[in-house]
Order: sequence, then structure tokens, then C-alpha cells
Amino acid sequence: MKALIQRVKRASVTIDNELYSQIGAGMLVLLGVEKGDTKENAEKLADKLSKLRIYEDENEKMNLSILDVKGEMLIVSQFTLCGDCKKGTRPSFDKSAPPQIANELYEYFVEQIKILGIPCQTGKFAAMMDVELINDGPVTFMVEK
Repeated sequence: MKALIQRVKRASVTIDNELYSQIGAGMLVLLGVEKGDTKENAEKLADKLSKLRIYEDENEKMNLSILDVKGEMLIVSQFTLCGDCKKGTRPSFDKSAPPQIANELYEYFVEQIKILGIPCQTGKFAAMMDVELINDGPVTFMVEK
């Protein structure tokens, strides 16, 4: 399971020219589910992201988590994160989980984030989405579990 995370001042998802979801300050999570990923991977990733210290404290050091700053999370399914670009010029998606399994684990990951007490919004699985964000920093990390 892969998550490309971005610290944001705000972020939103628009589908068919209509606002679908939005958050204020917090974290945009683009989530890729690979073959072999399990609920345990989702639980570990949710725990890691909830505790990841990417927000600045009073000394401008990254010492605070999303829980510490009471931030929000926008989670968007992103199967292209599992694309392999090593050979040729067309990505291979052989490592991506089948859609049904990917959706189940995506939804399970969202549940885990909510259980941890983080206000959460989502994209729509398998939809064409316009994702807009104001990256804070910019601060961007790839996290894998």
C-alpha cells in the first residue's frame, strides 16, 4: 500500500464540475493499493500517517502530527501510484490490486482514519476527479506499508 501525502492549507475533489468534498488545513492522501495488500497494511499505514510529524511546532521544527494540529484528511484512491515506469514509456499496472479488492481496502483505510479521530473526506473510487490543493510548504512524502 502506497500513500503520497501532501501537507495542505486546503484541498478539494470535484467530479463532473460539482464539488464532491473538501477540507481545510491538513493532509491530502493519494492512496494506491497493490496486489497482496491486506487490512493489516491499511491499519499500519493509517497509524503511521496519524502519527507522522510533518507539522511545525513553535520552533518551526516538524514535531507535530495531524492529531496534534487537529487537521483534516482528504483521501483519494490513486491506482496510478502502483504503476511501474521502469521499462519503456508506458506504465505497467500489473502491481495494482484488482478494483474490488482495492476499493475494499481503500474504504477500510478510510474507516481506520476515522477511528483514529481524524476528520476525513474522500474522493469517489474509480471516478474521474479533479483534485485541487494548496500545498503547505510544499511538504510531500511517499509512505509505504
